Amino acid sequence: MGQMSFFAAEARTPRVVDLAGLLCGPGQAVAFGRGAAARVSAVLDAEWRVRSLVLACAERGVEAVPGRSDEGRPLVRTAFRADLAPLAARWLRGAVKAVPADFVPDGWALRLWALAAGCADPAGYRLGLDPHAPQTHPALLAALDRCGLPAKVVGERAGGRRCG
Repeated sequence: MGQMSFFAAEARTPRVVDLAGLLCGPGQAVAFGRGAAARVSAVLDAEWRVRSLVLACAERGVEAVPGRSDEGRPLVRTAFRADLAPLAARWLRGAVKAVPADFVPDGWALRLWALAAGCADPAGYRLGLDPHAPQTHPALLAALDRCGLPAKVVGERAGGRRCG
């Protein structure tokens, strides 16, 4: 029996804008030089996520390097680059992460979000949110709804579990 693929990532070539998927989860964008350049980084829960995201960045022509956070957790980080500045400008309000009002995640953004903070669950699939940016959670729920993926926030106290 054949299967239909919704949100196929391969429907278009990889682009720098796909790194928005990292920002949906634990990723951070930092602008530099009055917004002339930016970098993207994410503190992750597993080394395999770092390796996968380094490769995903390379597919977009963006060099990313593995590292460790101050707390010793795995992280992936790009250099400051001019081609990341538009992404950061869309996702930052000052220095605070904010979901663009018109953001609709496509296949690539969803794939990168899943690589950064996703996991299968008996009740469906979990896409991890940034615990340091709770103001993004309602906007991400709305963005998922706009692309046809209704979701809800499930915390550990409500029977949820963390990915990883």
